[in-house]
Formats: sequence, structure tokens, C-alpha cells
Amino acid sequence: MQRYLLEIEYIGTSFSGSQKQPGNMPNSNKPVITIQDELEKAISTLTKTKTKTIFSGRTDAGVHAKGQTVHFDTELELNPSMFINSLNGLLPKTISIKELKKVERTFHAQKSAKARYYRYTIANRPQRSAWDANCLLVRYPLNIERMNKALSYILGEHDFTSFKKVRTTNPSKVCNMYYAKALKKGDYVYIDFIANRFLYNMIRSIVGTLLMIERKSLAPETLKEILDSKDKTKAGSTIGPEGLTLIKVIYNNIIDGEAYENIFS
Repeated sequence: MQRYLLEIEYIGTSFSGSQKQPGNMPNSNKPVITIQDELEKAISTLTKTKTKTIFSGRTDAGVHAKGQTVHFDTELELNPSMFINSLNGLLPKTISIKELKKVERTFHAQKSAKARYYRYTIANRPQRSAWDANCLLVRYPLNIERMNKALSYILGEHDFTSFKKVRTTNPSKVCNMYYAKALKKGDYVYIDFIANRFLYNMIRSIVGTLLMIERKSLAPETLKEILDSKDKTKAGSTIGPEGLTLIKVIYNNIIDGEAYENIFS
């Protein structure tokens, strides 16, 4: 049995997240469609056997990926170039395979990962653009210096309960945030996060809180106060998924203070 690692990208707008889900769409007889459904269907067609995939982690409905990773096992010896071409021919246009490589049987797409890198994209201008489908439009001006001051308070290991979705069944609440920084290019603001793990809706809640701080001209230290409170009701709203993209899953060791040049290149 061989184990292969796929790097996959997708536009998540029309999917109910990355992971398979039982049942139908709300108020509809149509089945829930996920990235995993489409990927497993395509791989199984090519391998001629039912194939299960393991993702590095879950992305929610509407969230995108440029560097999601997935592993699967097969008895076949695959030609990477031919298999990628065949997979991309079967997959919807909103999903594509970037890379395929053989890995050790001990490798696990989720458990072997050391960190995940996400980016939230904001269009910061008075009016929308036809090209803004995969970002959030914020019409009031954002102060990058203030935002980065606020983000500095969430670096390191913390209990992120204040930014975790209420009534989730996962008891986890502690994450180690290696990197959190906002960057403005033209009229776009990019907010990058690298952490060992992320809680459900955590990034969208943090960004929503940053926007609340900016909108109300609150002190950047407000983000620290909300983090320390461990009280979700004090956080800003959980904003939409359209601006959120999983950029890269990191498998090498992460060291606090690392420059990250290789990650951002």
C-alpha cells in the first residue's frame, strides 16, 4: 500500500466546507456538497476502488484554500504528472490539484502538521468592485498601525475562548499564535495568521473584533482585554467566510520569532 500527499486549492463559495457531512442542504432535498466529496469521487474513479482521504484540517463553508493538504492510500504506483492531469480533468473548475507526491506510511496530513497559515483579505474602499468576490468590503478607513498593535497582544500561547464559537462540541481552547500581522497593498488589507491550530470560527471572530475596534476607535489594547476575559460576548461579530483562505499547511518545525521568509515567498 502506498501513501500519497496532495496539495489542493479551491474556491469554497459553493461548497459546504471541506469535510464530508451527512444529510441534505437546509430546506432542500439536495445533498450537502463538500470538497472531500468531490475529491474522493474523482480519486476513486481513477483508482477504480473506493478511496478515503484525510485532510490537514477542516475549512468551513465558504472558506477557500490555496494550499490545503490531503493524504490517501492506494495499492497503485501513481505517475504524479499523469494523475494530477486526470484528477483536474474530473474535478469541478473551482477545485484543482497543485502537487502529488509519495510520502512515508507514517505521514499524516493532519497529525504531522506543525502549523497552519491563513489569510483574511479585506477590500478597504468606499465602493465594491466586480473583482471582490473573495474578500470582505469594508468602506471605512482602516489604520494598519493600530491593527498591528492590537494583533501583537494575541501572539504566543493563549486561551482563545473569547474567539471560539459558542456551543461547539470541541473542548479545545488553547492555541499558540506564531504570527499575526496586517499588511496594506493599494486598497486591499491582508491579515495573516500562523498558529499551531485554530478554533472553530476563531480567525473570523478575531478579524470581526479588529474591525469593531477600528469602527468604534477603541484602543488597540481592547483586543487583549477581550482575549483575557475568555468571554465570547465581548468579542466583535464573526464576519463572513468570503475573505478567508488557507494559504499553507506547515510541516517543518516552527520556532517563535522565525522570520517566515520561506513561508511568505
